Amino acid sequence: MKVLFICNQNKNRSKTAEELFKDKFETRSAGLYNERPVTQKDILWSNIVVVMDDEQRSELAKRFPKLYMQKQIISLNIPDIYSYNQPNLVNILKSKIKELF
Repeated sequence: MKVLFICNQNKNRSKTAEELFKDKFETRSAGLYNERPVTQKDILWSNIVVVMDDEQRSELAKRFPKLYMQKQIISLNIPDIYSYNQPNLVNILKSKIKELF
């Protein structure tokens, strides 16, 4: 399964998730507001898109309205208060992904 993790900058939450689950899924990560924002190609590659909060889901709907309707997009509701690989973030990601899969 190809899972694309998305957050605002692709520095902390989505980057941690990409690395944390690379042995379980085929993973990539992207940001919405960074130097190389998520592209249509990134979304087409994935089977499932995982965003960290509902605002990111809304932004994807604005940027990619046709693709948005074709993809399963899941929001984990993880606020942007964690740093890369922070233990609390890792625990939350593991718990939420376990619930989903």
